[in-house]
Amino acid sequence: MKGQSVMAAIVVGASLILAAVAFALVSQILSRAGGTATEAALARLERETEAQAGRIGTLESAISELKRAQEAYDERLAEAAASAPASAPAPSIADVAGDLPVDQFGGDAAAPGNEGLADPMQLAKGRFNRDVIRPTPQVLRELLGEPRQGYSDQCQPVTNPRLIAALDTRQVGNFRVTMIKPALDSFQTIMERLKTEEPEIYASLGTAGALCVRHVRGAPNSVSSHAWGAAVDLTLTGNLDRMGDNSTQFGLVVLAEFFNDAGWYWGAGYGREDSMHFEVGEALLRQWAADGRM
Repeated sequence: MKGQSVMAAIVVGASLILAAVAFALVSQILSRAGGTATEAALARLERETEAQAGRIGTLESAISELKRAQEAYDERLAEAAASAPASAPAPSIADVAGDLPVDQFGGDAAAPGNEGLADPMQLAKGRFNRDVIRPTPQVLRELLGEPRQGYSDQCQPVTNPRLIAALDTRQVGNFRVTMIKPALDSFQTIMERLKTEEPEIYASLGTAGALCVRHVRGAPNSVSSHAWGAAVDLTLTGNLDRMGDNSTQFGLVVLAEFFNDAGWYWGAGYGREDSMHFEVGEALLRQWAADGRM
């Protein structure tokens, strides 16, 4: 009996041990099963997070591209604005009349014509005034004498009898001007050629004055070539070209070639561009003097 009791105790003990081991194994298996599910869920979340991050990265790249494109577009707009010609219209004669040389015997302007002739364009000064030298006041005094004693920045009458005798007032194209006679002859020849070859420019021309005895405005020690009646200021469609902006009205660029061909100097060649101004070149003046025409 005692042996059976011991065996029974051993069997019961073994059964208890086996039950404990079985319980432990089942618990471990269940624990492992739950961990696997959690890991799978975490793995799915990680994959979804990575996918969202990828989509966010794609959107950020697209936004960066749009920003770069906008910056490039803004730069092109700025460059275009910087290179575009000024859009402000040239001042009318009425706007600047107080600062214009006035013909001693009453110059007047032509009626308005085609506005496109007054459109501004950049100058290429090297194309003009080749072999034409601007006469200095000393040369003009040598050939024509002193117009008067004493000057201001306003037009005053000629008092030198010799120069008065050399002057004439004449209708040239659409306006009347007063200049020395050979200059008027040359000016008329230029205008006749212009009328044939560039009738639109011819019809649009006016004058802001020719003879005007004064010193150069802003330079009281230098007498203007207008004082000898050897220069003329021209307008297009009633508009003066804006002085000193290194651009000129389109029609004046065409006109300058006609004057240069005839031996006249174009004021666009001055240190301070004056595109409306045309004056007789030194060689032409000396030729007229040698021929006794002055």
